[in-house]
Amino acid sequence: MRDRLLPMNRVRVLDEFWSARQRLMTDVTIPYMEKILRDEVPGAEKSHAVSNFRMAAGEEQGEFYGMVFQDSDVAKWLEAAAYSLYLKPDPALEKRVDDMVTLIARAQQEDGYLNTYFTVKEPENRWANLLECHELYCAGHLLEAAAAMAQVAGKKELLRVGIRLADHIVECFRDREGIPGHQEIEIGLERMYEVTGNREYLDMAIRFLDRRGQDPDWFMKNTPAHPGRHYGGYDIPPEDHEYNQTDVPVREQTRARGHAVRQLYMLTAMARAADETGDESMRAACVRMAEHIRRKQIYVTGAVGSTGRHEAFTVDMDLPADRCYGETCASVAMTFFASRMLTLDDDPEYGDLMELELYNAALAGMQLDGTRFFYVNPLSVDPEISGKVPGYEHVLPLRPEWYACACCPPNLARLISSLGGYLWSVNGQRVSAHLWIGSEADLPQAKIVTESGYPRQAYLRFTVREVRQKRFTLRARVPKRVGNIQTSMNGETVSLPVKNGYLELERDWEPGDTLEITGDMLITRLYPDPGVRDCAGKVAIARGPVIYCAEGVDNGDGLSALILPDDGAITELPYDPNLLNGVIPLEAEGFREKPGGELYGNDIPDKEKTNIRLIPYYAWANRGLNEMTVWLRRG
Repeated sequence: MRDRLLPMNRVRVLDEFWSARQRLMTDVTIPYMEKILRDEVPGAEKSHAVSNFRMAAGEEQGEFYGMVFQDSDVAKWLEAAAYSLYLKPDPALEKRVDDMVTLIARAQQEDGYLNTYFTVKEPENRWANLLECHELYCAGHLLEAAAAMAQVAGKKELLRVGIRLADHIVECFRDREGIPGHQEIEIGLERMYEVTGNREYLDMAIRFLDRRGQDPDWFMKNTPAHPGRHYGGYDIPPEDHEYNQTDVPVREQTRARGHAVRQLYMLTAMARAADETGDESMRAACVRMAEHIRRKQIYVTGAVGSTGRHEAFTVDMDLPADRCYGETCASVAMTFFASRMLTLDDDPEYGDLMELELYNAALAGMQLDGTRFFYVNPLSVDPEISGKVPGYEHVLPLRPEWYACACCPPNLARLISSLGGYLWSVNGQRVSAHLWIGSEADLPQAKIVTESGYPRQAYLRFTVREVRQKRFTLRARVPKRVGNIQTSMNGETVSLPVKNGYLELERDWEPGDTLEITGDMLITRLYPDPGVRDCAGKVAIARGPVIYCAEGVDNGDGLSALILPDDGAITELPYDPNLLNGVIPLEAEGFREKPGGELYGNDIPDKEKTNIRLIPYYAWANRGLNEMTVWLRRG
């Protein structure tokens, strides 16, 4: 038997840290995004996405506006809205969702095709340019939204649209060559299979995966020339096989390369396919690729994708802090992939990877007020350079309200609002809690309420309710940065075995039984491999799963002058509910190097003692324009 994630409609997040962020999604971010899509936020980048659907439905006149994949913003918003309706019933939102869905249904073509760009602007070129035109990418997000509406919100109208679209795609591509330019349709088809049970959808997803790399020149042979015009908004090179991940078949791939989000969406789809079919070669490829990313291609914050040139992975250990791309979408996609690998491969490191993404790289993509967003997530920022100096144009020191290419904000919204679906899995008589997040889980064996103080405190308490199957095994993953683990059962200290990174307790459970796990949140110095050139000789700080950074507002200008000795004390300051929506700052004994007076002098610079103030990385850029760095010089 294999682990199955417990669907989010059987989980309620009840957590001091994450419940507040889910409320932010339901009350602020998702309504704000809807206004953006309707062009109702003065001063924000125009979206026009809803108007595009009205034009496709023949209900509005005008020109298509936005990226060729503008439809995907609406689809991701609808998926997030489906989760929002589960988290917080809202008749007004439900009515607006229904109106949006019926508009989409009216824009759908008779044969099931659905894409506003080609319906409005180039109806003669449907499916003609799979590399650049993102039709399958947009379709994949629509299918994911359709599945979410049916599974979580109990609404079937968008599912009917999705079935017609999925059937159209299967009909068009079952026996026709074709590779998605931007992987995503594979995930959408897999989710439609999960909802409908129609095996054709899963088979089509696997066909798309298996066709990739069989002919590395396929895009060169099948991409029409468009002199002076690029649908994606930038040059997408059909001859760059690595960028398109078409250099070798997917089952033979060994290293991450090319566009980071495409790579991770593809790997997520591969892991789901391997899980559904038991395909060992597909599973082995996922394990190899995950290992390569974890060991060679990931930032200390969990960000992936080193360069703004094509939003891509580069070579091993090329992880520049100040030019980091680290697209928010890539961190969201890494969370998707890690979750699937955790149930596929039962390796607790994937749980640690999910934590890394959730508490750091992904969460940093959003302002604490839920209305501004980072596309790029650097590890070092200087407002005099970032966003200004050539080569640093993509690195912004403050989050904008919106983007012309707005893939990241709704992606983050759908992740946070669906968080309950990542917490638990079931395998026969075994239930596993993968993240230290408070929740109420409706499991086949019992209802279990989990209380957690994470990431403020290493505290996890399970209370069993409504027992349906007396004997089962409860597992809880032990995070790698929690120490001095202690456990008690119904108030009595017990010693539990740790098997493959999980505490395990098998027993006959009774209503009211409680299992409590406590530990210490470790403050950890993290030293890079010297092959990571940009941060060699430096150190980063973590407290539990949270990576910390220094900002100029706390430490003055010139963060590059700060030095953190290997033997200096790092003190945990009291929790401050009024600082950055509530954080635990750290204070480290260090030094500040004084300017020498010459650009290149002969004397060793003087230094003075100082206390270096650190805050969680996810909360940076919430107190105005200033410097930030994750990596500090050792000394």
